[in-house]
Amino acid sequence: MNTLLKSVTIVNGNTKNLHLKKRDILIKNGVIDAIETNIEPIGKTKIIDIKNLHVSIGWFDSGVSFGEPGYEERETIENGLLTAAKSGFTDVVLNTSSHPTPDSSSDIVYLKNAAKDQLTNLHPLGNLTVKGEGEVLAELYDMQNAGAKGFYDFKHPMSNANLLKIALQYAQNFEGLVFSFPLDKSISGKGIVNEGITSTKLGLKGIPALAEELQVARDLFILEYTGGKLFIPTISTANSVKLIADAKKKGLQVFCSVAAHNLLITDDALEDFDTQYKVMPPLRTAADVKALQKGIKNGTIDLVTSDHTPLNIELKHVEFDNADFGSIGLESIFGILNTILGFEESVSLLTRGRSIFGMEDINLEVGQEANLTLFTTEESFEFSEQNIRSSSKNAIAIGEKMKGKVVGTIANNQLVLNN
Repeated sequence: MNTLLKSVTIVNGNTKNLHLKKRDILIKNGVIDAIETNIEPIGKTKIIDIKNLHVSIGWFDSGVSFGEPGYEERETIENGLLTAAKSGFTDVVLNTSSHPTPDSSSDIVYLKNAAKDQLTNLHPLGNLTVKGEGEVLAELYDMQNAGAKGFYDFKHPMSNANLLKIALQYAQNFEGLVFSFPLDKSISGKGIVNEGITSTKLGLKGIPALAEELQVARDLFILEYTGGKLFIPTISTANSVKLIADAKKKGLQVFCSVAAHNLLITDDALEDFDTQYKVMPPLRTAADVKALQKGIKNGTIDLVTSDHTPLNIELKHVEFDNADFGSIGLESIFGILNTILGFEESVSLLTRGRSIFGMEDINLEVGQEANLTLFTTEESFEFSEQNIRSSSKNAIAIGEKMKGKVVGTIANNQLVLNN
């Protein structure tokens, strides 16, 4: 079937003469056939004509978690990818949060096979160490050959500095991307929220910013010694931004991301002991949020991720101390970013990053395969459970005021539209 997008505003077109211009876009058999001021439909054509409709190349998320295998009740790969598609994402990188965790080439093949024939492309990570236990390196080279886009013990810091050194040295032989979660557990201890005025007032054990920053500083020293490519996921403090900015000025190949909720919500939200706000890294102060937003704008922070982490209801509906860390975020990331930054900067953030993971960049041009996200920019709403498409409902963004909605996605000769 052909698809005709009528009078859509093109955002971040690869040619300047298309950026923010209204055009009709005709897609035939999954390929962009024409981009013109007016195109008349011929034959069997699905016409999408929506007020304030915008289009960009498909969005990319560098860090999502699903449940399968092992935690299918939280989220299957199939429903997770459908949720991603309805949230605007045509490519997602899958964290190593399943059970068992993927630490061999056969595990990577299983994940890729489970995601076949979906609109949204799944790009799995492999464990950095066997079983994510931080003791012995996993089969990095074999996993990369099977399709792994990097190596990460999900949310587990690499406490063994020598093992990180060896990993960075070894992975250089095949351009491997090594992840290191920014947390020094000897400093964080049993902390569960940001250490500060709020944690003291509420009587909750704190995680000092120092716990993140010491790990970031250590990892950057190791990277400077070894060379290679290091990815630091979901930083959350002002000093982490400064440390990474300084490292980039030295020419080190360091990349980092920030979770969308850490750009919006501060630890003041914890005052009601709502476990939806228990995330890792924790919500920080207003000064940290301001520094993270500045780091996004000046390019120090490479990517914004949803940090999508589905959890069973019983892992959240308990006392705050006993609740698990994590929030879903695919459905809310665009609304958060558009509210903070406006749609142009939001789309720029959501469409970058593929090259960091060794993926080809995509283009919005005639003759190219259609890999597109459709969205509006002005519609204001309050995020609620009705906006959630994930199997799990642990959403930190519930109650937040947002602007702009995803209409659908087009990729792999498929079209998914929201109702």
